[in-house]
Amino acid sequence: MSSNCLNILKSQLRVVSLCFFTKTKLSLLPFPHPKLRVSSFSSTITAKTANPNGNLSPKEQAFLSLFKNCSTMKHVNQIHAHLVHTGLDQNLYLVGKIIVFCAVLDHGSMDYAVSVFENIENPDGFLWNTMIRGFGRTSRVGEVFDYYKRMQEKGEVANNFTLSFLLKVNGQLGSAMLGKQLHCCTLKLGLETHVFVRNTIIHMYGLLRDIETACQLFEEIPKPDLVAWNTIIDCHVHCGKHKQALELFSRMLRSNIKPDEATLVVTLAACSALGALEFGRWIHSIIGQATLFDGVSVCNALIDMYAKCGAVEEAYSEFNGMSKRNIVSWNSMILGLAIHGHVNEALVLFSELLEDKLEIPNDITFLGVLCACSHGGMVDEGRRYFDSMRKEYRIQPTIKHYGCMVDILGRAGLVEEAYELIRGMPMECNAIVWRTLLACCRLHGNVELGEKVRRHLMNLEPDHSSDYVLLANTYASMGQWDDMARVRKSMREKGVQKPKPGNSLVGVCVSQVDRHSQGFGRD
Repeated sequence: MSSNCLNILKSQLRVVSLCFFTKTKLSLLPFPHPKLRVSSFSSTITAKTANPNGNLSPKEQAFLSLFKNCSTMKHVNQIHAHLVHTGLDQNLYLVGKIIVFCAVLDHGSMDYAVSVFENIENPDGFLWNTMIRGFGRTSRVGEVFDYYKRMQEKGEVANNFTLSFLLKVNGQLGSAMLGKQLHCCTLKLGLETHVFVRNTIIHMYGLLRDIETACQLFEEIPKPDLVAWNTIIDCHVHCGKHKQALELFSRMLRSNIKPDEATLVVTLAACSALGALEFGRWIHSIIGQATLFDGVSVCNALIDMYAKCGAVEEAYSEFNGMSKRNIVSWNSMILGLAIHGHVNEALVLFSELLEDKLEIPNDITFLGVLCACSHGGMVDEGRRYFDSMRKEYRIQPTIKHYGCMVDILGRAGLVEEAYELIRGMPMECNAIVWRTLLACCRLHGNVELGEKVRRHLMNLEPDHSSDYVLLANTYASMGQWDDMARVRKSMREKGVQKPKPGNSLVGVCVSQVDRHSQGFGRD
């Protein structure tokens, strides 16, 4: 990668430098480890020093067998200590096993992977790729490109795995310029036709919302495979091109490509966004005919689709028919019931979730519960659930949870309490929440507070037409016609247009939960 590429990245990121472990620190690692002799796991080190296999020495074979039983960082520490003691800490194959465990697996430790890697004299391309992949799984994306630069300086040539990891990270990073440079790297290395690299490039452009480039690359594929179809459909959904996503799905079927669970989940998400109930039912019929896709992810996507399309009974039928549920299943159903005003049913389902004890409620669960309380005007219950979320479940409320609470309090006429709640928020309030409170001020005729709220909105979105209309209507509700006329005049002078019919501010709480952050494809 060029130095210019790295400079661009560093200008966009606050890269926190990593304090690497030194060889001196590693040499201080005690051996034998105090627990090495008494641990049932580590006691097998001595026992498994025979029966060599292939080109591995007896010692190497013994260590390899240990890795098959390795499941915790404690085990990794013990194996690594013994590798150092026996002089095998430069064996790339064995040390690579440690780095893979630490960098790639969920129960590993990236810091420990760094400590091991930095003490390898001549790491190979596989180890460099593993480190790049490991950092890509964390929030420390700066190290991804630092390690790539070091990899090049050491003379290691990037391969299809390297570029795929870098492209994936940049998709999350969102740098269009860096994405173009990485794309050029794939062309220079002749990797653009590699199936995995090509699909990752398309996916990256989708994440960057460059749907035209993504489509162009897709159309250049002579015979797209299932992964390519899934990628381009997902790109369209991510970019809000839901109608085109459904058209691509139909085109895929005409190409005799059989969908898998990933296809169905993302296509059902497009149906949810469009309210395309009949198309969603057609997909459901395909699932029923194939009798292959009864996984939790697809069922969750069906529940979400039916609920978003207003077919709550069908959503509930799908939920009841599930043999296995996860927290996404419960969240989808609770949210669906809450959004459509089935308050009691949503709260009863939440109680069943707590009684079930198989799943622990998360932030999305409480978002649905608070939405139900808002629809039902349940102030005391809303306060109780909000407190329970923080104190009992240790879940930090997001701006969406605070928005629901402001809506609950404001609808009940407790606008001053809602205002104080906003002032006490640990994060900066956004325009949506302020607008929620302004709507409640209009509803209850609180002109003084409405003016305060309007000033906050002026700093955030000075030309938002709904704010002018809300404040003008607040004045009108109190008979302050001169003030109403002043606001209307200000709108005309600034060229602010009135909201189009149908842009109702009712149901603000729905906007807090709509397209919530938890994907339905996650099990």
